[in-house]
Amino acid sequence: MPIAAIVVLAAGTLAFRLAGPLFRDRVRIPPRLEDLLSVAALVLLFALVVTSSFAGWARPAGVLVAGVLAIRKAPFPVIVIAAAATTAVLRLIGVP
Repeated sequence: MPIAAIVVLAAGTLAFRLAGPLFRDRVRIPPRLEDLLSVAALVLLFALVVTSSFAGWARPAGVLVAGVLAIRKAPFPVIVIAAAATTAVLRLIGVP
């Protein structure tokens, strides 16, 4: 990936992260939209699980662990570490 693309993606990510605290009191999201966005996040997670299912068993198992932890509202670093550890351990023991 070109350096320019990485810089643009990093700047966009930072802008999104800063927009939340800056606009929290100025922008009101209707409850219906909040519900819709919550469902959309679950749909995206399910799509990730489905598309990862074609890559052997270790990766979908890691995604499944991440999904379960996300539904249980675990902290993001815990989700990432648990998913990576699950995939790594399964690959270490020979699961494709």
